[in-house]
Amino acid sequence: MDFHFSPRRFSACIIFCLCLTISISISGAYGSQKLYIVYLGEKKHEDAALVTASHHDMLGAILGSKEEALASITYSYKHGFSGFAAMLTDDQAQDLADLPEVISVIPNQHHELMTTRSWDFLGMNLNHKPPSKLLQRSKYGEDVIIGIVDTGIWPESRSFSDNGYGPIPSRWKGVCQLGQAWEGTNCNRKIIGARYYAAGVDKAYQEKNYMSARDINGHGTHTASIAAGAVVEGVSLHGLGVGVARGGAPQARLAVYKVGWDTTDAAKTVQLASAAVLAALDDAIHDGVDVLSLSIGVDENSFGALHAVQKGITVVYAAGNSGPRPQVIFNTAPWVITVAASKIDRSFPTAITLGNNQTLVGQSLYYMLKNESTSEFKPLVHGGSCSPEALNSTIINGKVVLCTAENFGPAVDMISDAITNIKSGGASGLIFALYTIDVLLSTDDCKGMACIIVDNAIGFQATTYIGSQSLPIVKIEPARSITGKQVPGPKVAFFSSRGPSTKYPTVLKPDIAAPGVNILAAKGDAYVFNSGTSMSTPHVAGVVALLKAVHPHWSHAALKSAIVTTALTKDEYGNPMLAEALPRKVADPFDYGGGNINPDAAADPGLVYDIDPMDYNKFFACKIQKYGICNITTTLPAYHLNLPSISIPELRHPIKVRREVANVGKVDAVYQSDIQSPLGVKIKVEPPTLVFSAAKKVHTFKVSITPLWKVQGDYTFGSLTWHNEHHSVRIPIAVRITIQDFYADVA
Repeated sequence: MDFHFSPRRFSACIIFCLCLTISISISGAYGSQKLYIVYLGEKKHEDAALVTASHHDMLGAILGSKEEALASITYSYKHGFSGFAAMLTDDQAQDLADLPEVISVIPNQHHELMTTRSWDFLGMNLNHKPPSKLLQRSKYGEDVIIGIVDTGIWPESRSFSDNGYGPIPSRWKGVCQLGQAWEGTNCNRKIIGARYYAAGVDKAYQEKNYMSARDINGHGTHTASIAAGAVVEGVSLHGLGVGVARGGAPQARLAVYKVGWDTTDAAKTVQLASAAVLAALDDAIHDGVDVLSLSIGVDENSFGALHAVQKGITVVYAAGNSGPRPQVIFNTAPWVITVAASKIDRSFPTAITLGNNQTLVGQSLYYMLKNESTSEFKPLVHGGSCSPEALNSTIINGKVVLCTAENFGPAVDMISDAITNIKSGGASGLIFALYTIDVLLSTDDCKGMACIIVDNAIGFQATTYIGSQSLPIVKIEPARSITGKQVPGPKVAFFSSRGPSTKYPTVLKPDIAAPGVNILAAKGDAYVFNSGTSMSTPHVAGVVALLKAVHPHWSHAALKSAIVTTALTKDEYGNPMLAEALPRKVADPFDYGGGNINPDAAADPGLVYDIDPMDYNKFFACKIQKYGICNITTTLPAYHLNLPSISIPELRHPIKVRREVANVGKVDAVYQSDIQSPLGVKIKVEPPTLVFSAAKKVHTFKVSITPLWKVQGDYTFGSLTWHNEHHSVRIPIAVRITIQDFYADVA
């Protein structure tokens, strides 16, 4: 695959590394054509029509005519930045890259997609008297506009009713794009805008979807309702998770940008083209959104996100679902908020009664079908791994089958395969024993058949019982919902992608964790459970919307700082927050960044670490390389950015890091420093005390970081907290002591 660049170094703007996975190809008169993204940096005109005309002129000069240029261009980026996506041959792409005004020419890429209880768990109580202070102060996010870049939306869902909403904000400049099964009336005072982007997506997939903003997949509807769904009473899934479904900012407005297209394959995947995502970001800048929520896992950070931030939009991305492995986190640019997934204080215990009257407890989403009234004992048999080979000589028709994981492979695949295999044998239920992991939703395909997940200890007891009986039997009760302090939380989810960032190791990622496990939200006309950082991302977007309503003049960096520095790192009992892994462990900043989001505290953080969004350009530059589109290098170490965290990936000698905090609390305030140094590192802060007044609202301080050992070490973690009687402003610190460059830690 060929990659094309301008020989001109990129200095005024930032460009990112894209790794091509799939390209769109067609057969043209001049050879094979693919969709390329041509990036030109900042706009040269404020008039969008002039920007578009310049794109046509540039491409027309390469292709030979303006008509061919018009036929080739699929998207023109003209609002937040300048560029276009066009079908080009490799030679045409190279000709464009040779033009002095072109920064880069990169192939289109395809990406992946990465609440009844969750908002109450975060302290955002709606029905308590009084309700959450943040909800009250923000008027429930009234008139803040959240842009959802996803698979579209199902407008008939009760979560998107506009009852009680006032007129659409006059600053809104977006459109309600008509299309298949989408009329003008599908937009309302809740869904105030809708667009869809089909170019760059395989034609075969376009034909299987609504050619409109309507959501056939359900993912976008789910995320939109988490962020800003209206209040819907009495929601549950077959009686589980009963409660009020609502978004974090229930009075916020929604702008929908459909970039995800259902492939309708067995894996239930969604195709998203990078050219379409850029077009959505560009339109969102023009339309006037305040917050962008992108539950997308990508191999790069779109330069469109930086332009959006520099236009005052807060951009929230998913960290990805590749955990618990380290160094697999997505969307790690310092100018976005990267969100990990956490578990809430809810479980679905399911009683398993053996024939000897011993009761074991697993977890499930099991419910009785309408024609069933009571649970009954049924034969119980051990199916081993429940592979076709293991079940070959076992009669399972009408029986409950105990399956055990015999390796540490992908648990979802193992459970899915087991369900398929026992169903084909006519089994009436499944008990699956494996290591502790968040895979409850993998039993969704059971549809009323009892499918229970247990840990290995419970599985051993069931196995022992089977071996002691000639005719073992079991009775399984429907699952129950339990919430509150009986279920310790939060915990970092097993699947949540972990840091450190391989691309930006001097930027600590993720930034924050938020609920993302078994979240009940809208899908079509119903409500379903979903898990993923896709669910945690709109939780943060909803909180940002509330904070923007309370603090409309705060910058993106100030909002991010408020969220990170007030996050929780302990559960309700004061114990350190845990992270699901192999084995479960105490969570660290590479699991959750600052911690689990704490919305009410974020509204009054005391101090904020602010950044002029143009400062990002001082730290990052594009270094053209032969075999990579763009190797992001830092002209200065990024740990000198005024981020609400510090990450030092190679500490060999003492260094000093500068930070600046602004007082956004009481005018006259004194803050003391509290240092928790990482193991093997000495940290000192000068000055150790900050005194704020009407004349002194901003303070600069220096953090001295000194290695105590000479070793090729691993990351250790600490924190720096500024505190007084009213506030605690904490930033996480990650440091790795090294003595040698490029040392592979694989032995």
